Amino acid sequence: MLNTAHSEKKYWCKNAIIYEVYVDKFCDTFNGFADKLPYLVSLGVTCIHVLPHYPSPMIDDGYDIADYTSVRKDLGTIEDFKDFLLKAHDAGIKVMVDFVLNHTSTQHPWFLEASNSALSSKRDFYLWSKTATEYAKAPNLFPDLKEKNWIYNPKTDNYYFSTFHHAQADLNWNNPDVFDQMMSVLDFWVALGVDAFRLDAVSHLIKKEGTICDGLPETHNAIKKVRTYLDRKYDNIVLLAEVGDSIKESKKYFGKGDECHLVYNFPLVGRLLLALKKGEAVLPKKFIETLSGIPESCDWVNFLGHHDEMALGMTVKKERQGLFLHFDPENKYRFAIGISLRIATMLHKNNQDIIRAFGMLLGVPGSCIIYYGDEIGMENESLPLDQKDTRKSLGGKFDWSVAGQQVLDNNSLFLQISNIINNRNVNKNS
Repeated sequence: MLNTAHSEKKYWCKNAIIYEVYVDKFCDTFNGFADKLPYLVSLGVTCIHVLPHYPSPMIDDGYDIADYTSVRKDLGTIEDFKDFLLKAHDAGIKVMVDFVLNHTSTQHPWFLEASNSALSSKRDFYLWSKTATEYAKAPNLFPDLKEKNWIYNPKTDNYYFSTFHHAQADLNWNNPDVFDQMMSVLDFWVALGVDAFRLDAVSHLIKKEGTICDGLPETHNAIKKVRTYLDRKYDNIVLLAEVGDSIKESKKYFGKGDECHLVYNFPLVGRLLLALKKGEAVLPKKFIETLSGIPESCDWVNFLGHHDEMALGMTVKKERQGLFLHFDPENKYRFAIGISLRIATMLHKNNQDIIRAFGMLLGVPGSCIIYYGDEIGMENESLPLDQKDTRKSLGGKFDWSVAGQQVLDNNSLFLQISNIINNRNVNKNS
């Protein structure tokens, strides 16, 4: 029977402050995380989004998963993860992990078996073609990293489909066995105590001939099926949809309160950058009004800095070109249709501009992401000249000496941002 108790109350995720973080870059291991929780509490964090922690070849910063039910060895063990969860919960902080459900690493055992033989029982876990002509309207989202979406597999003399990096093979969500296996992954992490799952690249889940294979009705049906599965078994497990689309299209991922509880507000990024470029301190009222009209139990997730490029696909071409010229005049940080910039780098470490950016961000209705280190002014890392994936510059090592100094300095960037966050938390909960 459907568990409806939680539908009658507000979800914990409403107005959340979500700290998005790579464990290894922030505190080395899950064991080291416990000592850092007081820092996050003082910042006003209510949820930690642990960026991919799974065993992985790390070709795409962990979004190429080779094992869905384990912890990468350099981060610790499952027991270490459980201990981290308990201590986070004791500190009043929820924990979200990535659920990469569109694709696996090509080093995942399912793909290794499927790619070795056309007769493999795992063959239909993925999408294959003899001609590489299917789904021709689906865009190549990583043109700098691969020539096309169909990748040749010499062992069986055909092609597998890859929406993103060539080392990420798309799963076949029309196969009910894929659904069953992926639900068992959710069961595993919920049993450990995970509170929420970020549905990575979820709009690309279902592929259909003659379409762009993005945001299809069948994809919404699949999301509803995942949500129903969770609601029937558990209470208050939250789903966040990664959807890089317009406000109108993104709203569809809330459904009628029966799809995702949270959806990224990608169009906000362009609006914030345009305001910062013009020296403005408030966003247009008309844009804020477009965010209304979502189910009461749902929320937008607003952000500026995060682990991916600042996507500008929702801006018109003239606006976008102006933003590129203003914030990345040397063309050092372009990626896809965006720029891979840390807030401090983008704003030339001008604390007043950074605070203005955070003030606007935190003033938008909804939940909010703080990308680790942005609160202390972390900048982009330098990259080798041959590194085409500029997003790699966003994942630098957190400097605890700088953080320690700023925590004690009443005029520091950290203190001013934490004051904005904590005042917001008080007002939202009063």
